[in-house]
Amino acid sequence: MNTSDNLLITDAGFMARAIRLARKGHFTTFPNPRVGCVLVKNGVIIAEGWHQKAGEGHAEVNALAQTDDAFGATAYVTLEPCSHTGRTPPCSDALIKAGVARVVIGMQDPNPLVAGNGIRKLQAAGIDVRSGVCEADAKALNPGFIQRMTEKRPFVRAKLACSLDGRTAMASGESQWITGPAARSQVQQLRAGSSAIISGVDSVIADDSALTVRAEQLNLPDAEQIAQRQPLRVVLDSRLRLPENAKILQQPGETLVVFTEPNADKRQQLEKAGAVCLQLPADEGRVSLAALMDYLNQRECNEVLLETGATLAGAFAEAGLIDELVVFMAPTLLGDSARGLLNLDITKMADQKRLELKDCRMVGSDMMITARFTGKSQ
Repeated sequence: MNTSDNLLITDAGFMARAIRLARKGHFTTFPNPRVGCVLVKNGVIIAEGWHQKAGEGHAEVNALAQTDDAFGATAYVTLEPCSHTGRTPPCSDALIKAGVARVVIGMQDPNPLVAGNGIRKLQAAGIDVRSGVCEADAKALNPGFIQRMTEKRPFVRAKLACSLDGRTAMASGESQWITGPAARSQVQQLRAGSSAIISGVDSVIADDSALTVRAEQLNLPDAEQIAQRQPLRVVLDSRLRLPENAKILQQPGETLVVFTEPNADKRQQLEKAGAVCLQLPADEGRVSLAALMDYLNQRECNEVLLETGATLAGAFAEAGLIDELVVFMAPTLLGDSARGLLNLDITKMADQKRLELKDCRMVGSDMMITARFTGKSQ
């Protein structure tokens, strides 16, 4: 093995550490990306940091604050250092000022305000830059941020719970509980990692949903701190049917009720009860999902969790707006009269929607399946 091979292995190892650091900000960095940084000198880590919260220091600045001698060091950063002034000064400037000799980057920043400018600024200052190290893992940190920057819409993750025969609720609508406590804890973590949670009014009324992050169910050491930030709750309610005494309106954080048909009296009642009401265009009598995605993009929502029934979940799937499915399958049977997983207009085998399994694991007594649409019909 030659020297360059050793260098590549070292770069990958230190980048893996930076990626682990970035994950520490998984629940807290919104709307910013999750980023980690490791400073190395003479093959030894001298400092490290990660971005913890928007408006506070970025990963590079937090790492630099841990040492008074970064001159000649190598910085391993999961995302290209920013080159513009936002809520904080440019990280590329901080690295240059500290005298860092080399910067190894996981992935280029898709933000148009950066998009290679940080790399060029570092190179212009005489710093050796290498990009694309552990790139797939670096990208996996921020699917929502990347998609919002490149496609102008959030990353939509649909959470579904079903029986072994693919049923989500009894014909009456009764659905609690199909899965066990461990699966529900995973759902809480999915909520906590999301900028917003979307549901349909029928589901919210049927379950009297709260759609909150609950510290006691997170099963995380810093659960209380994480639960202080509640994701935006979005209820699609075309005709403003949500009751004013609904549990979802009595929770901390913001509940956004999206409608299409004006009803001044009901809107006033809901707003008095604590809701924020928003009128969006209709699409075949229902809230336009495209308009909703535009709005959530404007709200800087990176990852969105879809928690709803088969009708709305099917509508998102038909519109090509589900980027990832997370299905919790319980070892139970509900029978053929129970409700299905997604309402999809498929009548021929040739029109089936193929999925690519990304992960499959046991969570308590339930199976957690993560999948993405392949875009292929068969």
